[in-house]
Amino acid sequence: MKSYQIIFKQNVPISLSAAWDFFSSPANLAKITPDDMEFIVTSTGSEGKMYPGMIITYKVSPLFGIHLNWMTEITQVQPEEYFIDEQRFGPFKFWHHQHHFKT
Repeated sequence: MKSYQIIFKQNVPISLSAAWDFFSSPANLAKITPDDMEFIVTSTGSEGKMYPGMIITYKVSPLFGIHLNWMTEITQVQPEEYFIDEQRFGPFKFWHHQHHFKT
C-alpha cells in the first residue's frame, strides 16, 4: 500500500491558548472545512473538548456530491501541543492526521 504525507503550516494571529480552544473542539470542524464538502458532524457529545478515545462521526461529500460516512478516533491529546485523529471507518484505506501547535 502506498502512503502519502501532506504537511501544511498555517500562522494564525491569535494566542496559542485561543488556537487550541478553537481547533480542539469538534464543534468547530465544519467551520474550517470547505463549504463544498458539505461537512456535518453527526456524533453527539461533540460540543466539548477532544480527549483520547473520543469517537467523532461525520457526513462529508468530497467528490461529485457523493455523501460518505466517516468515523475518526482521537487517539492522542497533549493540550496546547498536539492531537492526533485516526480513521476508523471512511473513505480512505488509512488516515492518520496530526495537528501540532506552537508559538
